[in-house]
Amino acid sequence: MANISPRVDIAFKKIFGVEENKDLLISLVNSIVSAEDQVCDLRLLNPYNPQNFRNDKLSIMDIKAQGFDGKRFNIEIQITDEADYDKRALYYWAKLYTEKLKSGDDYSTLNKAIGIHILNFISIPEAEKYHNVFQITEKDSGLLYFKDLELHTLELKKFSDDSQEELSSIIAKVKNSLDMWLAFLTRHDLLSADNLPQQLNDEKLKKALNVLEVMSFKAEEKEAYEDHLKWLRIEANSLKKAEEKGRAIGMEESKVAFAKKLLLKGFSEEEITELTGISKGMLSTLKT
Repeated sequence: MANISPRVDIAFKKIFGVEENKDLLISLVNSIVSAEDQVCDLRLLNPYNPQNFRNDKLSIMDIKAQGFDGKRFNIEIQITDEADYDKRALYYWAKLYTEKLKSGDDYSTLNKAIGIHILNFISIPEAEKYHNVFQITEKDSGLLYFKDLELHTLELKKFSDDSQEELSSIIAKVKNSLDMWLAFLTRHDLLSADNLPQQLNDEKLKKALNVLEVMSFKAEEKEAYEDHLKWLRIEANSLKKAEEKGRAIGMEESKVAFAKKLLLKGFSEEEITELTGISKGMLSTLKT
């Protein structure tokens, strides 16, 4: 299957969620978390398994892993926006944090849980940056007391949302290893493992590109991939239509505002119609 997208969760997990590519997952995680949470090794808790697709082609393709110090990670790439995604992220974090605790175990056995959500949509329009880190802090002082909760969101469209964007523009954005991985996830089609620019000349990235190039799917995997890819295409088309509608509405609102100003300045209906394209019927409603 040609042109597989790493933004489709099945492909993402087949790249980062298998033992032979664990070094890629470690690199990705370390590019996201703080210095104190860096990992030198990870144990995959739910490695990629093609058998999962026999009965559930739309299963959740998250990656669960544990560091040598007991810290647990949940990495998920989400294709489409869902209602109450913030609640879902918290729910998955809570499961990750508590599922290891058995009846009779002491609470001291609980370890920090870090949720990493890579989103193919804008989830936090109030935030300009694409990477945001959420913790529980005291409201007034900002004191971090509950240190075991940490959620990361990475909104891919804030890094690159232009299908026509050139490689030079992508390269200009790459300042660190996380930028490198987002370049891979958003514009892998512009990258070649044999000819990477200096800013992206990284052995882990080369390996990821090579893995993607030779990736193939069995029948069940292919069907599931196509289902998930269809969601991605539908979402992209819906967003495009919404943007076009928004532009059309914006243009109409601008015309109306301009027409109102012309009316106040005493322009005739014929002059306003000629200048704005607004009908005389519409002008009549603006006068009332």
